[in-house]
Amino acid sequence: DGMNVLFIIVDDLRPVLGCYGDELVKSPNIDQLASQSMVFSSAYAQQAVCAPSRVSFLTGRRPDTTRLYDFYSYWRVHAGNYSTMPQYFKENGYVTLSVGKVFHPGVSSNYSDDYPYSWSMPPFHPSAEKYENDKTCRGKDGKLYANLVCPVDVTEMPGGTLPDIQSTEEAIRLLNVMKTNRQKFFLAVGYHKPHIPLRYPQEFLKLYPLENVTLAPDPFVPKKLPSVAYNPWMDIRQRDDVEALNVSFPYGPLPDDFQRQIRQSYYAAVSYLDVQIGLLLNALDNVGLSNNTIIVFTADHGWSLGEHGEWAKYSNFDVATRVPLMFYVPGMTTSPVSQGAKVFPYLDPFSHIGGSAPQGQSKKVVELVSLFPTLAELAGLQVPPVCPKTSFGVELCTEGTSIVCYFNVSEEKVEEGKEGCDDTDWCFNEEPVAFSQYPRPADTPQWNSDKPKLKDIRIMGYSMRTIDYRYTVWVQFNPNNFSANFEDVHAGELYMMETDPNQDYNIYNNTSHGWFL
Repeated sequence: DGMNVLFIIVDDLRPVLGCYGDELVKSPNIDQLASQSMVFSSAYAQQAVCAPSRVSFLTGRRPDTTRLYDFYSYWRVHAGNYSTMPQYFKENGYVTLSVGKVFHPGVSSNYSDDYPYSWSMPPFHPSAEKYENDKTCRGKDGKLYANLVCPVDVTEMPGGTLPDIQSTEEAIRLLNVMKTNRQKFFLAVGYHKPHIPLRYPQEFLKLYPLENVTLAPDPFVPKKLPSVAYNPWMDIRQRDDVEALNVSFPYGPLPDDFQRQIRQSYYAAVSYLDVQIGLLLNALDNVGLSNNTIIVFTADHGWSLGEHGEWAKYSNFDVATRVPLMFYVPGMTTSPVSQGAKVFPYLDPFSHIGGSAPQGQSKKVVELVSLFPTLAELAGLQVPPVCPKTSFGVELCTEGTSIVCYFNVSEEKVEEGKEGCDDTDWCFNEEPVAFSQYPRPADTPQWNSDKPKLKDIRIMGYSMRTIDYRYTVWVQFNPNNFSANFEDVHAGELYMMETDPNQDYNIYNNTSHGWFL
């Protein structure tokens, strides 16, 4: 017996969702999931770039243990033969299935998405994926370009479809197969949008008239931002439409009207994603599995939308590291769901009015590295042991901690010391911290500052986020022996959340730092 798992991982999605309080976005289906889920409003990735983040949360190890800071090594060869979350479910009798972008494709998952270790059958990749970076965006002159901002007519696309549409169709097909075969499953579905290019069906633009779209609240590079902390958004500059703007490197701002177009298209891509989620969850209802399937919804990291004069990911700021995270657990986050009940009717973002509040919400700071032990516990499997200080030789352990004891406990109760977890529980002994990190090749922005290869890394920015502050030190790093020298601090950042929620006023140099260490 036991619960199935539907694990939904989205590429580059920051929490611009109605259930996270965003006023502009239309995300009714994700909001409906949230209304039946435990929602974590302060969840963070361990490195704000695709491959390192995914390998980190799929193995439950931090980047310093996977030794993956770029895209170019496979952890089982390069660091240690670590078991993954899907592998653990597979070894515990689940059929494990991967659809779309779950592991980052390429060498970092052995060109096989870690099959056969992690998956029961070879992962599915949508055939339309290969056109993602082609010239499929029609310009004002009627010609085709490889643009950043890329609303399209889907009927004109190769194959008449888009990758996320294909992934949804395949995931629904697999749900029907699992239902028929009565097999217990762990199904991971990885969506591409809103990763760049912002290519989505053009009708979603109608949801966001440009006059309703503002600039970021803090669109300028902060005066006291250390140059090593800035990411120069090279991947954006290389798109045809941005290249034509001829913006100066590294700090030259994009024109205001184009900034608003990027923000508009990011939101439109989120609503397109929301429709895919809606169709997928409605299919779960239709096969009668909503009553015994755990659903996890999260992203690999966030994405800057002009804050601090930055775009894309590649930094330690909240806009790049913070992710949505929610868990739907029938009978735990909801009252018991009867067999065949309709929990997730499809909601059309073009006509649906009104939001829905999360079922439960925790402001506790949590990390994606905790997904593995948390999901194991929710599914009733033995929780993998906590890793020893050095764990390169340990196949199964986790550097995260199960956050299940944050469920079911309203925060008011805890503070008054009433029921909930008892005092011996680690959850409430100490204020939790989320650690993130980002490598740089130099102290000033270079062409490879966003994505330095391992051999070029000279500085590592280690960042800690608590409920009250974000504190980052950029220290000397040696890629030959993976060592960080905390005696050699190149720069630091300190932002106090209460007075500076957007992280614009770095007060590192006005404070003494002994108390952090």
